[in-house]
Amino acid sequence: MSEVHAVRRGLLRDRCAAAGAAAALVSRPANVRYLAGGAPPGAVLLLGPGEDVLLCPRAPVGEAAHGRPDEALRVDLLPGPDGDPVVAAAGLAAASGAESLAVEEHDLTVARHRAMAQAAPRLALADMGGTVEQLRIVKDEEEIGCLRIAAEITDQALGELLESILVGRTERHLALELERRLVDHGADGPAFATSVGTGPNSGQGRHRPSDRRVEEGDFLSVRLGASYRGYRCEIGRTFVIGTAPAEWQIELYDLVFAAQRAGREALAPGAAYREVDRAARQTLETAGYGEGLQPRTGHGVGLEIEEDPQLAPTAMGKLDACVPVTVEPGVHLPGRGGVRIDDTLVVRPEADGGPELLTMTTKELLAL
Repeated sequence: MSEVHAVRRGLLRDRCAAAGAAAALVSRPANVRYLAGGAPPGAVLLLGPGEDVLLCPRAPVGEAAHGRPDEALRVDLLPGPDGDPVVAAAGLAAASGAESLAVEEHDLTVARHRAMAQAAPRLALADMGGTVEQLRIVKDEEEIGCLRIAAEITDQALGELLESILVGRTERHLALELERRLVDHGADGPAFATSVGTGPNSGQGRHRPSDRRVEEGDFLSVRLGASYRGYRCEIGRTFVIGTAPAEWQIELYDLVFAAQRAGREALAPGAAYREVDRAARQTLETAGYGEGLQPRTGHGVGLEIEEDPQLAPTAMGKLDACVPVTVEPGVHLPGRGGVRIDDTLVVRPEADGGPELLTMTTKELLAL
């Protein structure tokens, strides 16, 4: 992967040079990992004008959750525990002869930005914006391979839970068990805080598990994902507990399933972000559930669980091939519950079979 990371750093260097910056400082952890192979806690990456340097507040210990830095990179350790790597990087860039430094202002606090200016007063600081985030949108096949394994781990954990006794257990207990199973199957850890909602809590996108116990006849909705070598996937499923589903549950489930299928089928290179959102959203709006829908149908995934692109009504841009995204419509009826169906897919051209589904757990409405 050293060559891959070197190529990525070269692309960023070229873009910053075209904007007039002689050097670049990357501080957002996911961006550091993308360019350096690993992101030890607190580390930042300085590109040029001489060699590239990873500045760390302490020695990297090789934890899987943070990745392993590219061996071709120079690693500098700060001399004391109170030093700030971004300030040290500004000083190093100035000492190397750089007159300008591109930085990620969206990741820096005002205080850190001021400290850099004080440490290197002759160094002009310029904002590189979301340049690295844009580079990260299209994944290579090794990145997609990591996402595929993360999805397999997630499917395994969810499948095992569905085979266990659920009635009487709390949402919190089920969420903790799912996260333990993710690690047992080889995940670095959960990709995000696992959500489990039962009965009136089901179908909510960001429900925090409570002490409510699973009851017969409940909808049970789960949203979870594994992180594998830093790459994060997402799955969401809804089930019925104990008995055959009621008529209203079948109708609501079929509607959300149709919306999710429409969103998945809209994924193609060249498709506008907003059109993918519209494909799923229109199905729910036509059925009278437009009010209260989530602000977006899906989003990109990778080294972060919520990356660009955003599949939302006002999002600008079009999909490329090899872009992994979620499609996750849902409907929540206050006091009754709801349905959420969520998959991670990779955009592929029709000639390659269309969108590649990574999360394989059945979307059939099961009674558990």
